[in-house]
Amino acid sequence: MDLLSDAIAVMRTGEPASNRMSAGEQWCYRFAPYAGAGFHVLLRGSGWLLTDHGDPIRLGTGDAVLLPHGSAHVLSSTPDDRAAVPFETAVTQPDGTTDMLCGKYRFDRSRAHFLMSSLPEVVHLPAEIGAHPELRAAISLLGGEVHGTQPGRDAAVGGLLELLLAYLIRAWLVENAEDAWPKALRDPEIAAALEAVHADPARPWQLAELAAEVRLSRATLARRFTALTGRSPMAYLTWWRMTVAARLLRDSDLQLPAVARQVGYGSPFAFSHAFKRQFGVAPASYRSAAEHGSGEELLRDGEGVHERARVRT
Repeated sequence: MDLLSDAIAVMRTGEPASNRMSAGEQWCYRFAPYAGAGFHVLLRGSGWLLTDHGDPIRLGTGDAVLLPHGSAHVLSSTPDDRAAVPFETAVTQPDGTTDMLCGKYRFDRSRAHFLMSSLPEVVHLPAEIGAHPELRAAISLLGGEVHGTQPGRDAAVGGLLELLLAYLIRAWLVENAEDAWPKALRDPEIAAALEAVHADPARPWQLAELAAEVRLSRATLARRFTALTGRSPMAYLTWWRMTVAARLLRDSDLQLPAVARQVGYGSPFAFSHAFKRQFGVAPASYRSAAEHGSGEELLRDGEGVHERARVRT
């Protein structure tokens, strides 16, 4: 089990996209809010990232930025966004002094894993010598492939973009080791409990059985798990089962009884009841909305009802 890979997989709704842009001495581009995650890598030159919240962030050559919640923002040659134009209208300058790689990951944030939700509005990773060598290697390879002409370029770029996302989040986990989810993944027993749940969500887990699996008492497991993940072990298990079920309903042709079995429910009725309690809609309605890509659904996350964005295919 790889929790980060699972967290990314349950949100993904399409392939990432990117392009390389060259700009002159003065430039200012606005990026609208996006139903996914945005990223930028400054391959040459310097600039600024400006958001609606927080101070301007100075960017240098080799710096990488991830906007995991798709927030609106501006990239500019100065810490001033008043001259911003939509990025879509930008024209690359072949003799420009600044090269940047900009792109998007297509995500459905209604299915966001708590790890992904815990990321800040901006993940900024400066190009420090010796820091995160895997990330630096991916950035270097991407910079060469985006405008390259070698056979297999499209496959290489797609694979490198997937690597970039994993490396960006992995680097954030390292840089923020004392935050809750980074600590959960480093705690041997809590990480083992998460691994067990992710590896076999269909297993009829009980708190006592899960505690025995990781060699903790029930009280200790419940206390540490809840403190680090924000939910009790059994609440997390239910949430993960429903998240897996939503993905199966959306991305597979499995019938309802088969989906129910894969997430630990002996009958479609019990599964449907649990799914509707979690998301606010029946499994069949969820699948229908996903298939047609239409409608504003009301989903429930277990702590209250919220309006769900359009289901995307």
